[in-house]
Amino acid sequence: MNKLNEDAFHHKMVEIYERAKSECHYNALRFYQMVQTEGGLLTAKKLLASNHHPDGLTRLWALKRLDISMEALVLKEPWCQLFTSEELAIAQKRLKALGYV
Repeated sequence: MNKLNEDAFHHKMVEIYERAKSECHYNALRFYQMVQTEGGLLTAKKLLASNHHPDGLTRLWALKRLDISMEALVLKEPWCQLFTSEELAIAQKRLKALGYV
């Protein structure tokens, strides 16, 4: 994996946290703490590997802002290149289940 892409992805993860906070008044503090502690890429991979439906995703769905979810981010170019086909399928399945295309 390209270190430059990993660093840029980390900044994008921080950015979606900041956007949720400023645009939706949603402070996903646990998400932010994970990103700061583990890094953006490892956080995304851990969240995708979890069998639990993420609370943050449900909250963003309720706010009609799945566009700024971690799942939507990982499916975008060039970030999708950092993930396995299984991880991308999980992200896509979670979004599809909530009606996001």
